[in-house]
Amino acid sequence: MIKKKYVQGIVKRHPDGFGFLIPDLADHPDVYIPKHSMKGVMSLDRVMAEVEPEKGSDRFRGEVMKVLSRSTKTVVGKFAHLNEKYGIVKDVSMGWGEDLKIKWADSLGAKPGEMVTAEIISYPDQDEFRGRITEILKNFEDPISDIKRVIISQQLPFEWPAKAEKEATYFQKELTEEQVQQELKNRRDIRDKNLITIDGKTAKDFDDAVYVEKNSKGFFCIVAIADVSHYVKVGSEIDKEAYVRGTSVYFPNFVIPMLPEVLSNGLCSLNPHIPRLCLVAEMQFDFSGQKLSHQFYEAIMESKARVTYGEAQEVVEGIDMPHLNHVKENILRCADLAKILMAKRFREGSLDLEIPETELEIDAQGVPVDVVRSERLFAHRLIEELMLAANVAVAEYFNSRDIPAIFRIHEPPFEDALEILQKYLATFGSRAKIFGPGKLQKKLTESLQDFEGKPEAQLLNILTLRSMKQAQYSPHNVGHFGLGFENYTHFTSPIRRYPDLIVHRLLKNQILKNSSYRLMSLEDLESAGTMLSACEQRSAKSERQIKAIKKARFMQKFIGQEFDGMISGVTKFGAFVLLREYDIDGLIRLGDLAKEPLEYDEDNLRLVARRSGLTYSIGDALRIRVVDAHVELGQIDFELASTPAQKPGEKTALSERKKDLKDVVEEKKFPFKKNKFKPRYDRGSKEGSSSGSEKPSSKDRKKKNKKGPHGSGAQKKSASKNPPKRR
Repeated sequence: MIKKKYVQGIVKRHPDGFGFLIPDLADHPDVYIPKHSMKGVMSLDRVMAEVEPEKGSDRFRGEVMKVLSRSTKTVVGKFAHLNEKYGIVKDVSMGWGEDLKIKWADSLGAKPGEMVTAEIISYPDQDEFRGRITEILKNFEDPISDIKRVIISQQLPFEWPAKAEKEATYFQKELTEEQVQQELKNRRDIRDKNLITIDGKTAKDFDDAVYVEKNSKGFFCIVAIADVSHYVKVGSEIDKEAYVRGTSVYFPNFVIPMLPEVLSNGLCSLNPHIPRLCLVAEMQFDFSGQKLSHQFYEAIMESKARVTYGEAQEVVEGIDMPHLNHVKENILRCADLAKILMAKRFREGSLDLEIPETELEIDAQGVPVDVVRSERLFAHRLIEELMLAANVAVAEYFNSRDIPAIFRIHEPPFEDALEILQKYLATFGSRAKIFGPGKLQKKLTESLQDFEGKPEAQLLNILTLRSMKQAQYSPHNVGHFGLGFENYTHFTSPIRRYPDLIVHRLLKNQILKNSSYRLMSLEDLESAGTMLSACEQRSAKSERQIKAIKKARFMQKFIGQEFDGMISGVTKFGAFVLLREYDIDGLIRLGDLAKEPLEYDEDNLRLVARRSGLTYSIGDALRIRVVDAHVELGQIDFELASTPAQKPGEKTALSERKKDLKDVVEEKKFPFKKNKFKPRYDRGSKEGSSSGSEKPSSKDRKKKNKKGPHGSGAQKKSASKNPPKRR
């Protein structure tokens, strides 16, 4: 007899009406929710569902029993006329389930066609789905309003609560000498060490500093992290708001910080030549990169130089940098250790993915000037490897102490996702086999290395990343598949990631005598892991949305022009094409691909013209013309211009190969279909992107105190010319 059970989690609504429940329990597969049970349920709602396995399948099916909490409180959309009693805000995203009704008395005089912000008064499972307009976005077409719309639509906490703002005024800008001397009674003084920060050129908050020296045993390494927990106390108003935010959110030229600027850019930031409180991970490695020992302690440090990635790279390459002569040897020793750690990590099976990072160059008016691929330097890997080492050391310490803690976990991919990936590799001509004996991560890395330097490399790296599960925060340590670590956590970025702040508090509970820091219960850690994973995904979704909007704005000036591209995915409604010149993709709709009918081959996931045999598959080279760019939706329409002349070894839509393929860009529409494609498997901090497991952020585009989308007091930041370095 099939046993039913109750499962809680977050619902993702599909445009066709059905949905998937993403359970709180990391080891429980996603649950299919049929359309009839989705009535009254909106995307990202938290629900309780009655779940049972489907007969003859490994898939689970559920019925929503109760909506536990609503994620969406306000919406943004176009106002339209419905009847004499109501207007509506249309559900363009297909995430609400129905349009939002607005009584004319609650419309603020909005006219049909105007963009509005509306507060939800009642939800679909109550009397009716109804709201009231709170703002008319008169300057919708103004690029400067793009960020504001994303903030509202993604429900991002933006304004600081009055109590938190007041609390922030109590902090002074710098430590006084008296405070330094008082802190030295209980902290180590490491101000004599040549610690340096390495960040992007426009960075403003520096949460980590590094120092390496060689000794008879190998390499002695200090990773010093801003002691945020000293200032942000559990239960304080700033702490409460930081938990709600979960993470800083990075947009082009603008950031929503997790902490007030007085802390993020001030007291907590490891600015050069100023005493700062820090929490240290001290590690000893042998000459092969094996960690021999580690210890953790509170300290006072002073950064001896603020080094940019570009400067560090030039030092490593032997270019003379006179202003960094006093820290040159430290940079070179850091590079030596990083090379050894990186080689060891890949040798032991860390997944090595190179995913191009798009950088948007935005002018002061919010208009995109260019879309470029960031250049990845060894200097990025240098700092990443040292951060990875510190994160592992802390996770190993927690594991050895057998205390409840929060880990950064990443489970292995589903087998069926790997089968699809195997088909991709074969389609592109690879003979590599990812199944069978041996470590999966190493086989994946080796198979991708066969395409290094080829046009297909970028696409295959992206397809591999999409086959991975989502990394999460959890007290249940199951290891990190992508990085190949048995123990891993996030310790190095407490200024902009709340899980790191939790880790600092737990660590201090263990290393300090008579510590005032308390451990957390397993239940509280489970709740925090679920909440903070959701905050991270919200941040990532917001960053993707603003990039899509800005890319659409950028392509408006190219309407009517032609570009070369490569098919990055096929769906039942058309094909997505990734441009070669810009990291931008758009859709060619089914009717624009051929004069004859095209069928969606669901078994092989490709488009086929039965009469002529013409097929469209991932990797095909096409010449496209830009037809339209929809800024509101962040979508771009292409049409087929012509098929470029085939080059040696290059695939085109007219080639005769008949390979099985899996559609990945369907994931653009809904990433959780049949439990196969969860959201991409990691985002985090400065611990790198080379493994593909912890995708880099834009942390190095730091904050400037300028006017934001809601006026003065918001924090702006300049677009960095350096590639991001988060993990």
